[in-house]
Amino acid sequence: MDKKTGTLLIRLSIAEKAAFTQCADLAGIPVSAWMRERLRQAATKELESAGQRVPFIKPVSLQGADHGNE
Repeated sequence: MDKKTGTLLIRLSIAEKAAFTQCADLAGIPVSAWMRERLRQAATKELESAGQRVPFIKPVSLQGADHGNE
């Protein structure tokens, strides 16, 4: 994964922050990692639904790939 150098500041209600923290604890990861994973999932779904490229997903070349059709 690319080095993380950007920041995103968001305002949350106390209840939202508590819920996000609780979810991250259940997943056993830091809140920032939990939020990043969930935002990436949502962004991927929305961008792909709109037929747009997802900037943080690198294209995979299938050229020369063996698909088991021998």
